Amino acid sequence: MVSIGGWEVLLIFLVVLLLFGAKRLPELAKGLGKGIREFKGAVEGIEKELDEAADSVEKTQEPNHSSGA
Repeated sequence: MVSIGGWEVLLIFLVVLLLFGAKRLPELAKGLGKGIREFKGAVEGIEKELDEAADSVEKTQEPNHSSGA
């Protein structure tokens, strides 16, 4: 897996600064943060639904009490 070091982050920041300008950076950061929060919320919702489905499957299955003699 590729890791990004300090120089790479600085270079990316400078390119973004040149492309969008200093006035739009806060707006872009706000939009990025909102998108990340929405994504995390969607992931948590999916995990919750999967857990609930697994619990309901476990509850509907009856335990097998046969002896293996």
